[in-house]
Amino acid sequence: MAIGKSHVVSAPGKVLLAGGYIVLDRDYTGLVFGLSARINVASQEIHPINGVHLAEISVESPQFDNDSWVYGYMPVGNKGGVKVTQLDPGSKPFKPNHFVETTLAYCLSYIATRGPKPDPSRIKPARFTILADNDYYSQPESLSSTTKKRRFAHLGETISKANKTGLGSSAALVTALTGAILSQYLPLSEFDLSTAQGKATLHNLAQAAHCAAQGKIGSGFDVASAVYGSCIYRRFSPSILSSIPPPGDKSFGQAVVDVVDSPTLWDQEIGKEATDLPKGYAIRMVDVTGGTATVSMVKTVNAWRASHKEEADTLFRRVEDQMKVLASALKEGKAEEEIREAMAPVRKLMKKMGDESGAPIEPDSQTKLLDELEQIEGVVGSVVPGAGGYDAAALVVRDDAATEKRIKDFLTEYSAREGVTAKLLGVLGEVEGARVEGWDVADWETL
Repeated sequence: MAIGKSHVVSAPGKVLLAGGYIVLDRDYTGLVFGLSARINVASQEIHPINGVHLAEISVESPQFDNDSWVYGYMPVGNKGGVKVTQLDPGSKPFKPNHFVETTLAYCLSYIATRGPKPDPSRIKPARFTILADNDYYSQPESLSSTTKKRRFAHLGETISKANKTGLGSSAALVTALTGAILSQYLPLSEFDLSTAQGKATLHNLAQAAHCAAQGKIGSGFDVASAVYGSCIYRRFSPSILSSIPPPGDKSFGQAVVDVVDSPTLWDQEIGKEATDLPKGYAIRMVDVTGGTATVSMVKTVNAWRASHKEEADTLFRRVEDQMKVLASALKEGKAEEEIREAMAPVRKLMKKMGDESGAPIEPDSQTKLLDELEQIEGVVGSVVPGAGGYDAAALVVRDDAATEKRIKDFLTEYSAREGVTAKLLGVLGEVEGARVEGWDVADWETL
């Protein structure tokens, strides 16, 4: 077989700086920043040779050992879309990837069904390659310094064993893969990521696929920031996705098209004009090896809210009010002390939510680390973002080499003193969302 030229689409990670848990409710909003760490997906058409017929799509993640998946695809009825089935990998172990498979089912069905007449022949054999910037995963100490310096380091283990840092890898993956699939099979006249309509299509389709892959309808702030970058976000109504049957159903393809292309259904609010960082400051992330079960934390907070509604609603309103104060301080480039005074209450309120609900939103070990970090010159404020727990913490800092050195020196000393692994990630907060990249997948090992 012959491989065509690649097209690369990337989507950023996210940090929900303020609005954890309240962003699940349409009555409230969250302040989310995109991150410079991106997941990239390259698409390449496969051209069979010597008359060989293929109806396969392969997805590879070459940074990990033995991580590749091959899928067969076939049309389902008139408007049922495309059924996707993982094929036996032969000598490799059979490992399903629900996010990849679900995204393929949604995207291929959308492409094959949209337009005046369903056309499954649009789908051709192709290869998709997933490449994640290093900050998405804690780098094993066993990696050589040369390997660690590569943009896409080979981690020497399977993806199931890799330790995530909590930057929103599943949302960035689904968004980048959705963008790559749409770019591969649709002409620019039908999908152009540089346009408002292209971003809306990507957002709606990626939200639908991501929720289906998760098995629940989340707030969607992570997909929204993967598409649009930094924003103040109000969630979409969960009922929007209730009309889509499971993949393989005879009406699945048409239902996906109807929902994704609806000009009236989607009611999320994405306020990009309200977010920015003042010149000379940056968002930085500190990785503490570990992680938290976000779903169980959400269940704990929801149960507390149900049994303490008045108390919880008061706290939720205080979190949103303070989030707006922080967003304004950052956007307007206010003085460092004003940003500090806007950020500190956000952290205190989330700590209070954790204490009252019983969810470890800011565990004591994180409290100790952040209290000490905030004493470093150049660190303006800190928070355990999103759902909290032991994922990477977020700092607002002066964007200069001296501040970075002070933080790194402290984390080296702290790690030795406390017997943990805490380090400053290279990732920075950034405004831009999903985009088409200008490099070719053939060059990934040299980047």
